[in-house]
Amino acid sequence: MVGLKSVVHFSIPVSDIERSTQFYSDIVGCRHLATVGQGTMSFLDAAGTCLILVKREPPINPRPEDHGGVHHSFAVADYRGALDHLRQNGVEITFEEDRQGGVVNGPRAYFHDPDGTVLEFIDLTGYMGAR
Repeated sequence: MVGLKSVVHFSIPVSDIERSTQFYSDIVGCRHLATVGQGTMSFLDAAGTCLILVKREPPINPRPEDHGGVHHSFAVADYRGALDHLRQNGVEITFEEDRQGGVVNGPRAYFHDPDGTVLEFIDLTGYMGAR
């Protein structure tokens, strides 16, 4: 069996590197590390995990949906403050719930990045995989 240590990075396709870097920095709270590849990739730190924004031609999400289970989740320290921050910046919260008794537990809210990728802020109260 492979002994995983962590997730090192994940990538999200975006149509505009500069716009999305600003969104993921100012709205989501990531820290910009570098933009490379003649502006085609932006590396950000998401609380110790590298998030890479990769330039792709639009449409990124040709089939708009709430999420159908496909999304990227970010645990936040101040859940209510994070939701207020979204609203103050004109980001629509598309769905909110407090899920308990499952694999990943806690209040959560879903919203979209500029290309329609579904993101989630969660006040993580429990995770079945935690050791």
